[in-house]
Amino acid sequence: MARPIVGIIGNQYLINDQYPTHAGGTMNSEAVSEVSGCLPVVIPSDPRLVSVNELLDAFDGFVLTGGRPNVHPEEYGEEWTEAHGQPDRNRDAITLPLVRACVQRGQPFLGICRGFQEVNVAMGGSLYPEIRELPGRMNHRMPPDGTLEEKFALRHKVSLTEGGPFHHLFGATEVMTNTLHGQGIKHPGARIVVDGHAPDGTPEAIYVRDAPGFTLSVQWHPEWNAANDPVSRPLFEAFGRAVHDWSRKGAEGLRAAV
Repeated sequence: MARPIVGIIGNQYLINDQYPTHAGGTMNSEAVSEVSGCLPVVIPSDPRLVSVNELLDAFDGFVLTGGRPNVHPEEYGEEWTEAHGQPDRNRDAITLPLVRACVQRGQPFLGICRGFQEVNVAMGGSLYPEIRELPGRMNHRMPPDGTLEEKFALRHKVSLTEGGPFHHLFGATEVMTNTLHGQGIKHPGARIVVDGHAPDGTPEAIYVRDAPGFTLSVQWHPEWNAANDPVSRPLFEAFGRAVHDWSRKGAEGLRAAV
């Protein structure tokens, strides 16, 4: 039986500073395939190449990945400054309406880092351009030096709401995570529930209230060591179950229509 298909939002990169590509981190594909049990496919996030309606029809679920470019602040009513960093307007044009459509349809998605921020902005929220510049906040950015293992090492605790979906998923109200982000949630969007915080108060885990499908999103990078990490694995497993359920319902609907 064919596996459900998960669209992994790709990012635009220049190879050797001149050859344009759409790419996704290998660890995202590994997590989707090996832990979620789905077929991973990288999406070229460019409205000239794909449309949101096409993506909704072609995929059973989506992983909104992290990425170096940030959501353009015009999307939440602020002017761009150098502090906001490099934007990616093509990705904004795909992911923000995609999130809203998935919420309405009940189609599952998992937001990661930038994807977490996209979910908040798509639902009407805003972002701080640089968390580490706020009074009392820690530096959440990726360490500039060291091995990949050192950069993705667990660095701080996340406190989860007792009785919330992340508490039920992880079986704990406190977990350890990595941290590799510069921006963060300023004002939660409509229906955005902040279900977990870092020790400095930075939102780290969210979901969309009363959404009919899977909308769990995290500010950290659970794709790292997803098959073995006690926090990452249940998150990708739960996402996989939601995608399989969506795929099965879609197949049943097609059979009913024949």
